[in-house]
Amino acid sequence: MECFEVTGGTALTGRVRVTGAKNSALKLMAAALLAQGQTVIDEVPDILDVAIMSEVLRRLGCDVEYERAGDGGGGGRVRIDVPEKPSTETDYDLVRKMRASINVLGPLVARCGSARVALPGGDAIGSRGLDMHISGLERLGATIVSEHGFLVATAPRLSGTAIWLDFPSVGATENLVTAAVLARGTTVIDNAAREPEIVDLCAMLVAMGASIDGAGTSTITVEGVESLSPVTYTTVPDRIVAGTWAIGAVMTRGDVVVERAVAAHLTVALDKLTDAGATVEVLPEGLRVAMADRPRCIDVVTLPFPGFPTDLQPMAVALAAVSTGTALITENVYDGRFMFVNELVRLGADIRIDGHHAVVRGRERLSSAPVVATDIRAGAGLVLAGLVSDGVTEVQDAYHVDRGYPDFVEQLRGLGVTVERTERPG
Repeated sequence: MECFEVTGGTALTGRVRVTGAKNSALKLMAAALLAQGQTVIDEVPDILDVAIMSEVLRRLGCDVEYERAGDGGGGGRVRIDVPEKPSTETDYDLVRKMRASINVLGPLVARCGSARVALPGGDAIGSRGLDMHISGLERLGATIVSEHGFLVATAPRLSGTAIWLDFPSVGATENLVTAAVLARGTTVIDNAAREPEIVDLCAMLVAMGASIDGAGTSTITVEGVESLSPVTYTTVPDRIVAGTWAIGAVMTRGDVVVERAVAAHLTVALDKLTDAGATVEVLPEGLRVAMADRPRCIDVVTLPFPGFPTDLQPMAVALAAVSTGTALITENVYDGRFMFVNELVRLGADIRIDGHHAVVRGRERLSSAPVVATDIRAGAGLVLAGLVSDGVTEVQDAYHVDRGYPDFVEQLRGLGVTVERTERPG
């Protein structure tokens, strides 16, 4: 079992570069299945989830190569050679490791007419059903059954239709858009997700020859085309990694320039940091976040974009744990997102959970202890908490963080942190 050993008491200072978004790159890789030939995607983070998605695509018959960039920024280029007739079945042993693998469902059904995709795994952050994925694809004309742990979908040719999503689900929006681009006729998706990663996926699909209007709004209209062509495309910067470094700067009373961060993708989060007393400056190369004094408490409510991102909620709780006063953190997206709170309490945080609310009373400093990362973002939040704890904090199950943060230890060290990656008996 690998762990992070973080020495507290150091303010984050310096510059850190953000590579492409994990939550976009994985979906762009899946979308490559829509076109025969070589698709090239730049600024792909060098993380475990990308390696898993690469293997998913290989087992579907694709040749996949990852070339690490030489700038030390944790990103690189992935080349995906898609055959004329990909396989249509994904392996359970891979899909169970990462929820994003469900995103091959839409492209495979649209291009191949069938798909047999294992039900996905991923982070333990609550129930995330596939009902909207299934019902939307069925409205497009697919027949879908669940058998032996697989979703089995068939559709000789999808047909455009009107689809209403009960919730602006990112995953469902992505699967339905990637299915609709090759459907016959017009598809209108109402109450669609508006995240920058959705806009990024649609931009790549348009570059491939798709006809899509309304990306970034709640209504997306797709005119089906006969075929798509492979492209070279650059992934949008990772707003969650950027937000993690920004919150870390405020927690530790540091001064950090986050290169490639896009302020428009973090409007609510940056406003909250300003309310906490931070200086936030938009620069040509990204963002600068600086904090001189102990932060003031801020209330946070997670919502789909453009609201406060649920993926930054663990960092918001960690920030509240060392702020002045009492904060109310409300989680509206994932019902299990507070699972990590018990670990933060082990570090001395004063937190009470009531349903989907967390009441956090700030303390001057936390105390080091061994804790366990329960998911990607919880792991990063616990590392940040370790930075404002006395002594050395051991964050176990480091592999969770590896799934979302490239070169995490190296980037922490570049910001002045004393941190080691260690192994201990499992």
